[in-house]
Amino acid sequence: MNIEFSIADIVPRRTSVRNFSSQTIEPETIRSIESFVDTVDNPFGRTVRFYFLDAEELSDQPKLGTYGVIKGATRYIGASIDDAPFALEALGYEMETVILYLTSLGLGTCWLGGTFSRKAFARAMDVGDSQLFPAITPYGWSKKKKHAKEHLMRKMIRADQRKPWDVLFFQNDFDTPLTKKAAGELAFLLDMVRLGPSASNKQPWRVLLKDHTLHFFEAKQPGYSDAFAYDIQRIDMGIAAAHLDLAAREKGIRGEFDFSGEPALPLPDEWKYAFSWRAD
Repeated sequence: MNIEFSIADIVPRRTSVRNFSSQTIEPETIRSIESFVDTVDNPFGRTVRFYFLDAEELSDQPKLGTYGVIKGATRYIGASIDDAPFALEALGYEMETVILYLTSLGLGTCWLGGTFSRKAFARAMDVGDSQLFPAITPYGWSKKKKHAKEHLMRKMIRADQRKPWDVLFFQNDFDTPLTKKAAGELAFLLDMVRLGPSASNKQPWRVLLKDHTLHFFEAKQPGYSDAFAYDIQRIDMGIAAAHLDLAAREKGIRGEFDFSGEPALPLPDEWKYAFSWRAD
């Protein structure tokens, strides 16, 4: 996977776009996107399948609904995966990497996990029945003006707000907030994690720095995933992993993921260990 865009530039620039223009995407750009997607991988050892859809080319297909959330989009990318440990984290990692690449091209995107007609899109994209198919994104040129429902949604989820450092990041135990000074060169990586998108902007990632290792935990929102056959917030944890890993590569900070490094500490209610990243 060859990342030629700047994480420091693209992550703050990425925003959810829900109103798209009719301007076409050049065929050369489409080919570049498809080529990039072919190179994307993940540290979780799972295979993610991607699907490209141009709704204007469909015939005899059910209506592709997004419940009024998305306006004007005709092109979509979907992702599916076999159900297995770390499957959703792997999908979140890879799809977010693709979304950051699309952002680097100037294209708008929007993570959709609960606001699209899953059966219709699965049929149109020919997704296998045995696959988890948790997310898609439209992509295209954005309209400058947001539609009314978009304004309402962004206001409801406080889309432009992120939780402060002392809520997300800790040092040695969960009673001691991690400061940027104490984080040192890892502060940039955590800043990129903090800016990541998440379902309904819940920002479920919590990170503990202990013995040169960043331990990631999912602060589960009770009842939030009840409408799904899986824990949708695990995708958010994969997004956090992507931001961390890509930021580390950009800064030349060496490290590796560890999936069995849970520290022996009592966890706050509704928290669940996800994975660790150990700096070399």
